[in-house]
Amino acid sequence: MDSLYELSSRAIRRIYDARLDTPPVLDIDNCFPAGRRFEAAWMQLREEAQAILKSATSIPRFHEIMPAQAEISATDGRDWRMFLLKVYGQELRANLLRCPLLGELLAETPEAISATLSFLAPHKHIPRHRGPFRGILRYQLNLDVPPDDEGKPGAVLWLAGHEHRLGEGQSLLWDDTFPHEVWNRSESTRIALLLDVYRPEMPLDLRVLSRTITAGVGMVARLRGFP
Repeated sequence: MDSLYELSSRAIRRIYDARLDTPPVLDIDNCFPAGRRFEAAWMQLREEAQAILKSATSIPRFHEIMPAQAEISATDGRDWRMFLLKVYGQELRANLLRCPLLGELLAETPEAISATLSFLAPHKHIPRHRGPFRGILRYQLNLDVPPDDEGKPGAVLWLAGHEHRLGEGQSLLWDDTFPHEVWNRSESTRIALLLDVYRPEMPLDLRVLSRTITAGVGMVARLRGFP
């Protein structure tokens, strides 16, 4: 039986799917030009992320933050750890202080409502799944990408039937409501910066719905003590 999370996600997706017809990958310069600032600073952002990984602080697994995501996070005994900096508008101030440059860039980018450093363990596989709703887009900037056995970027994003291998400093703006899965086919941890950003140029009613949904999720995050 589907979970309440999946049932509600499916209902919300239907509302957006009936009104929006855009591809899985979108143009960064048109839809999220601020992403180029993060891309230009990727080496410094990598240093901040590597310091987080090497610190003694425990970074939670995704399903420890969101138990409803255990089906994609706790599947193979390998870790998918998430260092949260911003959750649907709610800032995690202590974490932002540990990443000063990233925090500065986020402060200049109000359209980025969530920000996470994603640490994918060697040979971790995130099974095929879909995101909840199309009011936001996923900006991904790969910071540390170990090679696979053939010398290619070991982290692979399969999105709507197409394979994407982003190297270090490369970014992608994509719609995570399309089916996707991820592999780390390397011997080291892959580090990526993930931002959730408002989708531009939506009809007014969908903009209002998106703001309402994200405000509600942000309130839940605040009540759970994330900031």
